[in-house]
Amino acid sequence: MTDRVVESSDVEVPEIPEILEKVLLFTLEEAKEKMTQGADVVPFTALVVKENLFLENHPGESAEECFNFARHTVENARGAEAYALCYDGYVEVDDETKDAIIAEGGIPGEDEGVAVGYLYTMDDEGTPTFESEPAYIGEAPNFMSGLKEADQYDEDEIDEKYLDDEDAEDEVE
Repeated sequence: MTDRVVESSDVEVPEIPEILEKVLLFTLEEAKEKMTQGADVVPFTALVVKENLFLENHPGESAEECFNFARHTVENARGAEAYALCYDGYVEVDDETKDAIIAEGGIPGEDEGVAVGYLYTMDDEGTPTFESEPAYIGEAPNFMSGLKEADQYDEDEIDEKYLDDEDAEDEVE
């Protein structure tokens, strides 16, 4: 997935809410693990709802289609506190293109989201080597910009939409 532009920034890394930081880092680690095991990273979202994390893959014929599927999922979330969209892409650094696993995410009501990622290289056998620390990439679209904060939703509406969902992961730590 490479057809995505995230505005990079030479300014300081902004303060990222803890719940957003956790879900961004979780998705990056999931993607790193998949790649280390030789699997492709299909774009996926992670939604934090109450103490649960819901993962959903967004395969598509094009980058635009994948992002549209992800946007649809996130924009229709109810009671979610944060989300991350993770994919295999690239960043341009000093007039050079570098491969990166990228996680974009946001929280309800904020105009902009953030993008972070791990730069990596591939050896001749197709084994990735990742940078030791994730890097702040820049501002990103926030698919949750039009949503209310999680505590503004009715508990029954949230429970009905998510608690019977079998895609839920364990509790967010």
